[in-house]
Amino acid sequence: MASVTEEQVRTALKSVIDPDRGADVVAAGMISGVHVRDGHITFSIEVRPDEGAAKEPIRKACEKAVEALPGTLSVSAVLTASRPAGAAKAAATSPTPHSHAPGPGHTHAPGHGHAHGPAPGPVVGGQVQKKPAIAGVRALVAVASGKGGVGKSTTAVNLALGLKALGLKVGLLDADIYGPSIPRMLGISGRPNSPDGRRIEPMRAFGMPCMSIGFMVGEDTPVIWRGPMVMSAIEQMLRDVTWEDLDVLVIDLPPGTGDAQLTLAQRAPLTGAVIVSTPQDIALIDARKGLAMFEKVDVPVFGIVENMSYFLCPHCGNRSDIFGYGGARLTAEKLGVEFLGEVPLHMSIRETSDAGLPIVATQPDSEQARCYLAIARRVQEKVAEALGAEARTAPKIVIE
Repeated sequence: MASVTEEQVRTALKSVIDPDRGADVVAAGMISGVHVRDGHITFSIEVRPDEGAAKEPIRKACEKAVEALPGTLSVSAVLTASRPAGAAKAAATSPTPHSHAPGPGHTHAPGHGHAHGPAPGPVVGGQVQKKPAIAGVRALVAVASGKGGVGKSTTAVNLALGLKALGLKVGLLDADIYGPSIPRMLGISGRPNSPDGRRIEPMRAFGMPCMSIGFMVGEDTPVIWRGPMVMSAIEQMLRDVTWEDLDVLVIDLPPGTGDAQLTLAQRAPLTGAVIVSTPQDIALIDARKGLAMFEKVDVPVFGIVENMSYFLCPHCGNRSDIFGYGGARLTAEKLGVEFLGEVPLHMSIRETSDAGLPIVATQPDSEQARCYLAIARRVQEKVAEALGAEARTAPKIVIE
């Protein structure tokens, strides 16, 4: 079967007419970022900020038109719009009620606006639109860092296992498309199953479901994808995976503030984010950038974790502050977020991570594991507070 071409995609999209513009979506200049790879097609539909969810029928019509092309395996169309400055503040203080959110099976968030709360979404016509939920998941917690090499993935793995040790049903998603490390850290390999060719069964490790692009490609194989492909892969791992009845899905983000972070922040109802940093100034500068990014897209930051906080000599017991001391705690105080805790620089953490035997699961009574468990306990409380706030603001039906 012949491969689909970008020209065929654009030709198919010409059959979709936008009644407000009186032209097809291609002629109206609404289509951008068309990317075709092995039958998997992604593109963006540009709309005005005030249109948002009103253009959802156009998005669906575009997907349907492209799906009809022979050789098409999947289609991912997203609505994109810029928000005027100050719109987030207006949304946060608006007294208008929340509109209905799309159902759990809906795979694309309409627009890019956000309001405060566990499941914010775009502002359309003065109303806050909730982002579509992830089926089977009550809360999503992102673990992020402003730069690489600070132990973010190690923190994400042990935080997830710590939440599980506290009695929660937890899953782990490796959203680092270019540098997936969760398969190695959990000691698992192989490819996930897809019984019906649509839904993906997650892999499991230490009684916890997990998913990573690392299960699809070899450990030494580079993933050379542009932004639209990265966005599509993250969407699929979020919404096409059969996540079980989870209390929390921990998401290990790639370092920095790029496509993956924005995709998740704008399209998934993140309950909150945890920022990981080391104590030295250069790492904290980037950590502040990461925190500012989440604030701009109205995702609550639960707090900062200081990793590699200090070194305790296993022979003499003396403490050495190799990367400085207290930088993350001071940064958290200045920025008005919580300092969630510190994790020491210790050989056992490195050894267990490299061996696929996370320290919280294999050495739960160690001092290092207790550090992660204390952080997990505080994150559990933060999640409960966020979900409780969401429940308190939800409308109630009263029968008199």
